[in-house]
Amino acid sequence: MANFSKSHVPQFSVDVYQNEYLPEGGREVNAIVTVTSTGGGTSGASLLAGAGSSPAHIPGQGPSAAVVIMVDCSGSMDYPPTKMRNARDATAAAIDTLRDGVAFAVVGGTHIATEVYPGNGGLATADHRTRAEAKEALRKLSAGGGTAIGTWLRLTDRLLGAAEVSIRHGILLTDGRNEHESPEDLRAAIDSCVGRFTCDARGVGTDWEVKEVTGIASALLGTADIVADPTGLAADFTHMMENAMGKEVADVALRLWTPVGVEIKFVKQVAPAVEDLTGRRTEVPPRAGDYPTGSWGDESRDYHVCVQVPEAGIGQEMLAARVSLILPDPSGGTPRTLSQGLVRAVWTDDMVASTSINPQVAHYTGQAELAQVIQQGLDARKSGDFDGATAKLGRAVQLAAASGNADTAKLLSKVVDVVDATTGTVRLKAKVAEADEMTLETRSTKTVRVKK
Repeated sequence: MANFSKSHVPQFSVDVYQNEYLPEGGREVNAIVTVTSTGGGTSGASLLAGAGSSPAHIPGQGPSAAVVIMVDCSGSMDYPPTKMRNARDATAAAIDTLRDGVAFAVVGGTHIATEVYPGNGGLATADHRTRAEAKEALRKLSAGGGTAIGTWLRLTDRLLGAAEVSIRHGILLTDGRNEHESPEDLRAAIDSCVGRFTCDARGVGTDWEVKEVTGIASALLGTADIVADPTGLAADFTHMMENAMGKEVADVALRLWTPVGVEIKFVKQVAPAVEDLTGRRTEVPPRAGDYPTGSWGDESRDYHVCVQVPEAGIGQEMLAARVSLILPDPSGGTPRTLSQGLVRAVWTDDMVASTSINPQVAHYTGQAELAQVIQQGLDARKSGDFDGATAKLGRAVQLAAASGNADTAKLLSKVVDVVDATTGTVRLKAKVAEADEMTLETRSTKTVRVKK
């Protein structure tokens, strides 16, 4: 079993996939950077159940992680009444999944945020007794009041901020729109939490706003999804908590160093979901910048790096970028470099070499376009531009089919009738279930990896 001490860090590797050859005058260099972490928490199944075993908690060291579960308790959670019951059951299931030694709390969210457990302004430490107490406290949850998600996030930040832990995580469940605070207040609350904890967000039913929920998860480097049927909440919450319990290292940054004259066009995570990190750069003089990647367990992710290099003559080559994975030192010392890879540029007059597109780059360029055209198509449909919606969603069907993204293709088929997937010929369905449209929008950024 892995050694789960506080100093334990999974092994990271960086692989760079690119066509480094450019034609004369060529300036754009694209690379897919695959980051893989092994030897972290999720390799041990015993991690996943709390129930007395505590492989990740070293006695006397304090908790290694802290989790706050935010449960929507607004009035709409009473329609139907089973929704609140399902939310309570799901939260109980998540609490059962906590490892011994993890710090945790439950927040009830309405137009204000309330500490449901432990209720003393702090966090409890998970063990047999506190899990039972927390589940007992859930029985008192009832629906009533409005929705102001920013207040839930701020309370969660306050609770997590007081914990001396390396991994801080939130889980947020809402069933409604954020109607009791302004969009600016919610945005300010989200911004105040960026970099302080990660957060998975879930919308239950179909009365919530997709862009609100996905916006929270995106900013806080977590996942977003729809649970259209509240009976699916317990399984989803258990899975989310298992993933949270599997994280072993937080605040890993993708550092990009570039030589003089090289411009960064974009940096995007492209698997398991599309997330544009370009605007999240933190400058690290000289000539480098850090892009946040959040917490890691046993997993692999892909990033698309695009840079523009100065023109050079045939036969010349240069280092276009150096990609490093950086772990900050909690005590403010020198950050640790976990792994690194190089992006190169070589100018050639071999037309075959310089015009072939690397298959990884081509695949993820298509996946990023797929996410974009789905959003554009659904927005056009909502605004009544049915020709525009048909064109965009048709292109989405074509891209999903070409890349083997079967899950997205299946979701698209609930919104359009597919006449010919290869050419992207589709007809908009006259009637679409709201849950199907919201599922497509929420999951539009999920990608498939390159077929080997």
